[in-house]
Amino acid sequence: MESQTTYNYKVVRQFSIMTVVWGIVGMLVGVVIAAQLAFPDLVLWDGIPWLSYGRLRPLHTNAVIFAFGGSALFATSYYVVQRTCQARLFGGPLAAFTFWGWTVVILLAAITLPLGITSGKEYAELEWPIDLLIAVVWVVYAVVFFGTIMKRKAKHIYVANWFFGAFILTIAVLHIVNSAFVPVTLTKGYSFYPGAIDAMVQWWYGHNAVGFFLTTAFLGMMYYFIPKQAGRPVYSYRLSVVHFWALISTYMWAGPHHLHYTALPDWAQSMGMVFSLILLAPSWGGMINGIMTLSGAWHKLRTDPVLKFLIVSLSFYGMSTFEGPMMSIKTVNALSHYTDWTVGHVHSGALGWVAMVSIGSLYYLIPRLFGKIEMYSTKLVEVHFWTATIGVVLYIAAMWIAGVMQGLMWRAVNADGTLTYSFIESVERTYPFYYVRLLGGALFLTGMFFMAYNVWKTAAQGNVSDADDIIAAPAAH
Repeated sequence: MESQTTYNYKVVRQFSIMTVVWGIVGMLVGVVIAAQLAFPDLVLWDGIPWLSYGRLRPLHTNAVIFAFGGSALFATSYYVVQRTCQARLFGGPLAAFTFWGWTVVILLAAITLPLGITSGKEYAELEWPIDLLIAVVWVVYAVVFFGTIMKRKAKHIYVANWFFGAFILTIAVLHIVNSAFVPVTLTKGYSFYPGAIDAMVQWWYGHNAVGFFLTTAFLGMMYYFIPKQAGRPVYSYRLSVVHFWALISTYMWAGPHHLHYTALPDWAQSMGMVFSLILLAPSWGGMINGIMTLSGAWHKLRTDPVLKFLIVSLSFYGMSTFEGPMMSIKTVNALSHYTDWTVGHVHSGALGWVAMVSIGSLYYLIPRLFGKIEMYSTKLVEVHFWTATIGVVLYIAAMWIAGVMQGLMWRAVNADGTLTYSFIESVERTYPFYYVRLLGGALFLTGMFFMAYNVWKTAAQGNVSDADDIIAAPAAH
């Protein structure tokens, strides 16, 4: 029977293609709102409520995190769990349900958010009927993933699956607890939690959306695709296991650092800061483990643009996971909070780490899913790499400088104790950096168009019947 001899690559192909599509959509919206900040008087969006910054910004974050990032994670986790377990995806049509269910969630988000239908919770803006659908899709995702591990032919559970598994379980708990609601109408529900408790639960969710959706899950991607692309074993398998347990046991407690100098109890703020600082150790352990996997294969970086994406993404991961703990220190946070420094930090993680490791992994995956040896144009992959890298650096450098400048201007006082600058003066001084940010974002988006063309040509020339989807006999132990 076919189901006993081949992997389920169809759902991997579907999610892979949609990752590229949603990447373009999400980043295009990002470029539009960056343009709105740089050119607020432009007539293109004047007086059109669903094109206003306040409505497009949550659409951008949801599209990049959950549509682009989520699709990349579905694609890679389904591929990795099958290959490392030497078993076809569990549950037959359940995998297809996750694809179509997730697609419906994304389309509903794309409709409701521009219409102003929102819960107002960051990264959890969608209203309660969509939240229920997300929960159902996610439970089915867990059934497919863990069912595949249960039926594995390989005895060992490879470490990438530990990271993917932790991400799936934790996101389920985070989403269900944070999205607890009291429904009022079909399009409006109110949070189950009051006041400061609601803020605490929201940032327990919000930071762990970063910690488990945007970090732990993509580390699962890193632990499979870097060794495969480099043709080298993981530098230290023992370190990868220590990295896993240290990361997941620490990340869960870091959320309160988003609420420094608020009504949250001081002890809770301090706890968030301390755990954020502890996080530096496992984060850098994982980064070093990934980069050192190239030991004996450093020369490949000169000629392999896919490997460049993967390794440079780790560099951004290391930078972001140094910057995050530093910004959680209360004295640093007093300067950085509410400034564009935070925006720079988020995008060094989202573009530099998440997007680039996803792009590198997809450049590895796409040819294999369509029966090709490599992408249609390796040269175009190289161009994409440099376009994306320059775009990220321009973006985050502009936001770092703007953010520190804003923080210093806001806290500057005269000898008599009055503020040296008005708020609007800090806004005026920020404009040059908004132009640079727009350029950086536009470059990154341009790279995604290069990728879309390359993927389209690779798929058109390939043949899915030639894909490497025959399940090999389990290795002897």
